[in-house]
Amino acid sequence: MLLWQLFVSFLKIGFMSFGGGYAVISMIQYETNRFGWVSGEELRQAVSLSGMSPGSIATNSATLIGYRAAGLPGAIAATTGIVLPSLIVVILIAACFYRLHSSFWVKSSFYGLRPIITGLIVYAAIHFGFPDRSAGAIFNWTTFATLLIGAASFAAVTKYKIHPLKILFLSACAGIILF
Repeated sequence: MLLWQLFVSFLKIGFMSFGGGYAVISMIQYETNRFGWVSGEELRQAVSLSGMSPGSIATNSATLIGYRAAGLPGAIAATTGIVLPSLIVVILIAACFYRLHSSFWVKSSFYGLRPIITGLIVYAAIHFGFPDRSAGAIFNWTTFATLLIGAASFAAVTKYKIHPLKILFLSACAGIILF
């Protein structure tokens, strides 16, 4: 019965987990208080530990709470419950996309998104690469060196077909030497 409660509760949370792990903490708190699986302090510790661990906060929290409530079977039941909705949605989207990937409209949409995504990446590079964007701050020797490393990397990949990992290593070395 406890394993079923863990599974169903985290399944509901998984279906309602829009907005990421932090958005579902209140739902996790409600379910843990309702069934008394962990105390409030244990829940805070589980969420803190989940935030420091690699992976989804919601999934890590479910695993820890399930383990605390019912050992390894509880961890498996809670984790399966919170992951299953996402898995179902991804499979359904993949099945629909597989049937539609050769559609003119889908191809055109993805082709049209390329310049937008490229623009967003360029904007992010400029925004984070040059935080002080006043005219004098942008055009200095570090900007020139950065552009030189970027141009050399682009040429090495496109013209000379050098493996990207080698380019990353050489660019890192050039950055260490120049900066």
